[in-house]
Amino acid sequence: MATMVFVNYPVKDVQASTEFYAKLGFKKNEEFSNERSSSMVWDDHFWIMLLEYDFYNLFLKNKKIADTKSQSGTLTAFSVESPAAVKKIAEAAKANGGDYFSVDMGIPEDQMFSLEVMDLDGNQFEPVWMAEN
Repeated sequence: MATMVFVNYPVKDVQASTEFYAKLGFKKNEEFSNERSSSMVWDDHFWIMLLEYDFYNLFLKNKKIADTKSQSGTLTAFSVESPAAVKKIAEAAKANGGDYFSVDMGIPEDQMFSLEVMDLDGNQFEPVWMAEN
């Protein structure tokens, strides 16, 4: 069995966040979603779980949720099939209330291309394309 990755993000508005991620190309898995959370599937191995704050807090044990508008909670990268796919996700994010920016890592874009994307709550992720060797 291949390893699956489930990234959990705290969100203020599950419905708005669900719509945001759907516009980026994620698909909602109704079986693992409810009024307090949405399971958003990129592919068979990578999912983002959108959890309302009260639900997310159940998993923290005496910790506070980071204010991801001004602090970083995590940076999750996932691979996509092309530089165009990276740009499509980033542009969709910006068009729907999120944002994105580029970091110059000194790697030629014909070898690797990524953009830093922020969702409605400031959670950050990085779609990345890497050339096959």
